[in-house]
Amino acid sequence: MPVYTRTGDDGTTALGAGGRVSKADARIEAIGALDELSSWLGLVRAAGGDMHLLGHDGPVLGEQLREVQRSLFELGADLAFPPKPGTAPTCRLAEEAVSRLEDWIDRLEGRLPPLRAFVLPAGGEVAARLQVARAVCRRAERTVAGLATREAVHGRVLRYLNRLGDYLFVLARAATWTTGATEETWRGGSGQSAEPGAAGAGEVPAEGN
Repeated sequence: MPVYTRTGDDGTTALGAGGRVSKADARIEAIGALDELSSWLGLVRAAGGDMHLLGHDGPVLGEQLREVQRSLFELGADLAFPPKPGTAPTCRLAEEAVSRLEDWIDRLEGRLPPLRAFVLPAGGEVAARLQVARAVCRRAERTVAGLATREAVHGRVLRYLNRLGDYLFVLARAATWTTGATEETWRGGSGQSAEPGAAGAGEVPAEGN
């Protein structure tokens, strides 16, 4: 069966529950944002999937990101099936998926230096890719939030994406310190940077919450 169907040549696409909508529809934009994020995580895995974060006994980066990619597919599948009128939206992910991200964050933060400034996205190839993935995650979160102002979206979808953005930021820091790269920081335009072994840095104000 060929990958092309020609049915989308008019600028529409099918939803999982049936019916067709514009490819510019807010729901399709949200699904596409999740797909883009998952693709970026694939690039991270290709560059450093076998990395043991913060030491040989640390978590393997690729194993955690593979689980995240699977979760993103679950969220995309949920968004592809909008609830019928009068019914509540569903979410295939259990609340434990959000709790697991929080646990991963806590474990990594416990081994990182404290945050004292804002991080400039860099820190080596893997960390830089993770910073891009973080920014794409925040955009996906905003896109889903925009959809939620028009249509019903399960609250766990937004909770997961919000926590995922935090997790990717902490992962980027962990990758920087694991590889011994410089963690560059921004302090009110001073241009100061923290070398590995010095104090760490924080996420830009518009991101973490």
